[in-house]
Order: sequence, then C-alpha cells, then structure tokens
Amino acid sequence: MPVEPPPSAWAFGDPHGFDADDDLVAIGADLEPGTLLAAYRRGLFPMPSGSRRDPMFWFCPVRRGVLPLAGLRVTRSLRRSVRDMEIRVNTSFAEVVAACADPARPHGWIDRDIRAAYQRLHDLGWAHSVEAWRDGRLVGGLYGVAIGGLFAGESMFHRERDASKVALVGLVELMRDEHAHRRVLDVQWSTPHLASLGVVEISRDDYLRRLSRATPLPLPVAFAASGGAQGPGHLGEDPATT
Repeated sequence: MPVEPPPSAWAFGDPHGFDADDDLVAIGADLEPGTLLAAYRRGLFPMPSGSRRDPMFWFCPVRRGVLPLAGLRVTRSLRRSVRDMEIRVNTSFAEVVAACADPARPHGWIDRDIRAAYQRLHDLGWAHSVEAWRDGRLVGGLYGVAIGGLFAGESMFHRERDASKVALVGLVELMRDEHAHRRVLDVQWSTPHLASLGVVEISRDDYLRRLSRATPLPLPVAFAASGGAQGPGHLGEDPATT
C-alpha cells in the first residue's frame, strides 16, 4: 500500500475559487511527494514553465479531459494488437518515464526534476506504470498517479504501432471493478487523438465533484499490490468495438 509522505509546506487553496477562464491556477511551490499529492487531491497537476530557474506551473483545466471506463473505443486492429502484447504493471517504471521524456519527441515537457519527483512518488507507492510488452521487449506504456479511485495519467509512449493504446486498454481493464462507475481516469486535456479513443471533456466543477467521490475509494488491486506481470492483454466485454 502507498506510504503517506510528510504534508506539504504549500497551500493551493480552494479549487472552486480558481479563475473560471484560466487553466493556469498557481505558480511556484515544489515537487515534494506531499506537495504533489496535495495538488492532485485538489485537481491540480504540475508542468515546468520552460526553464529550471523559473517556478513550476500548476494547472486545473477549465475543460478537463477524462476517459469514461465504459466509453473506451477499441477498433478491431487495436483488439488484435492487444492479443499480441502482454500488459505488466510497475516492472519498468523508470524506463517508461525515460521513454516519455525522450527529448527527441515533439512538445516534450518532462525534465529532470519531473522525472525525479515521480520516481519518488513511485517509490512510495503512488505513481505507477502500465506497460505493453512483446517478446520480452518494452514496446509502449504510460505512467500516472493513483489516489484511491483516481488515476491521473501523465504521459504515454510507443515503440511499436498501437503499443501506447494497448497500455491504455490495459489500464482501463485494471480499473474496471465493482467501483468502476465512480473511478476517474484523468487525461488532463483532450486532444483529437484521445477523443478518438473515447475521451470526453467535462467542466472543472464536474471534475472536482467526481474527484471527491473517487479519491476515498480503494485502489485497484494491481496498484495496491507490488505490481508485476499481469499476463497477456485481454479485454472485458464493455469497450465498444468499431
């Protein structure tokens, strides 16, 4: 089970009082585990401002991207890829984050400080990787923060076609249990690519309401345990096939 770190020295305030027209809601603070968890519990997440000498930016989007667990869209070709890959949890967290932080990727934002901060969260049991493997090779994955019924996705990568999508399918499967209707899979902002997979936008207030219901829930079994191989990827019955 996760280890609760010392509380943050910083206060983010009441998220219901944030500027209704601005995604950027705070500047500064630090990336200590207690600060990060306090932020996620209030609906915020960090991103570097562009220079290591500048303060951290904290966002709580006015329009939040979330993936309803029953709304994941799985094409026939993606379903075939799922059958060909194996889903593992937390077997290569550092490698997943490093791949997501590859400076050759366009619009990269994961710097050295972010990598170190989420590694500390992982060591305490709060940050997790969901990985797609083929023939003993890590070919794709994603990582994020799990607090009760919230999974706050941070980034994903692929080295083979569909591998990051396979990891997303695996994540949804891991979250689909008796609490699935109250769990929240947060992707921060929607994009056309994510929308094609079923991501929708909701208002900040709606997100905060869902967050308050999700965080008291128990963790999904795979995240409450120590991780390890989850066996060949497979799909449940609910995701729509197109």
